[in-house]
Amino acid sequence: MSVYTFMEVDINTQVEELRMHFNEKGAEISVERSIKGLEDDLHKIIGVCDATFNSPDVQEHEVESSLNSIVSVLMVMPVSEKTESLIVAFCEKLSRAPQSRNLGPAALRVLNVLFHALPETLGMRYHIYYTMIQVSGQIGDVRSVFESVEDVKDTLKTAQPPPSTEQVQQLLRLLHQTLLSNNMGEAASKVMLELLATYTTENASQARDDAHRCIIASLADPNTYIMDHLLSLKPVRFLEGELIHDLLTIFVGEKLPGYLDFYTNHKEFISSIGLDHESNIRKMRLLTFLQLAEENPEMSFSHLQLQLQLQPQQVEPFIIEALKTDLVVAVMDQRFKRVSVTTVAQRTFGRAQWETLKETLTQWKNNLSLVKDSMHAIVTAPLPT
Repeated sequence: MSVYTFMEVDINTQVEELRMHFNEKGAEISVERSIKGLEDDLHKIIGVCDATFNSPDVQEHEVESSLNSIVSVLMVMPVSEKTESLIVAFCEKLSRAPQSRNLGPAALRVLNVLFHALPETLGMRYHIYYTMIQVSGQIGDVRSVFESVEDVKDTLKTAQPPPSTEQVQQLLRLLHQTLLSNNMGEAASKVMLELLATYTTENASQARDDAHRCIIASLADPNTYIMDHLLSLKPVRFLEGELIHDLLTIFVGEKLPGYLDFYTNHKEFISSIGLDHESNIRKMRLLTFLQLAEENPEMSFSHLQLQLQLQPQQVEPFIIEALKTDLVVAVMDQRFKRVSVTTVAQRTFGRAQWETLKETLTQWKNNLSLVKDSMHAIVTAPLPT
């Protein structure tokens, strides 16, 4: 038997073939069908479907074919709580497909077939999607499953019954960890923000661990610099008074000396949460530079050297690295040893920044009115005779 997907074969024949196949591969399953019916048959088949995972005489395509045969049976099963338990059990087996035999890609393809074969409104698709995230993360192919936070929300919103809040949180938590392990820090940050947004004022205290992970991941991500939005999240606000919250406020609004003072007093804490001190210093130097540029767009190298605690020969390389982040646009004058900043990202955007924006827009509106009036005057002016 070389191919085990029988979409046009009678369901009873498929079950008999599957029992025989796994029995031949050494699984503890009888070739005789269960007297209790199809669900019991499928329960027993799923229970031993991993028998071929470590069998040296079975090729990858054979494993995938036998698993797809199980999918074809699941597709014709009437929807019930027992069907959901069968899908959960099947997904659990596929999540353990051994990487030693490179069966992860085959397991992911089987899950993908099952996921798209079931109606979009079927709530139990949640379990399949969850396992797809698991497996894709294990084989480094999460991009084939995850596109964006919006895509995840679209996937879940059509489910009936919809997944519980706890299930959504569990999925987002797994997705965050998976994206981080696959070097997708920016996407992981967005997922974490979505996770924290699922908590309310009433249960924000339950989000303590998630809020901790969110802050640490943001601080550790070399591409994340602007973090003031985290302070407004309910679970993060619940951490006020704790060291992790104090550290976040330093990265949001203080300069390099503030971090160095914190590190002097809490070295063990920085180490215990897995942050690298030198990486923290690099990030704080850039954030300090942004703040200095807001205060004074024209700065001398000697001023930067003092404020950023750099050696003279480190100033120019630092400015070059800062320009690469796209957080600042500036011109460096090497002859006169100064830098002129034309555009700089705002570290924080609070009431003062909103008022500045309002003033800018008001001035822009007034200028447009003047232009309009001038153009009207030109158009209506009498022609010379």
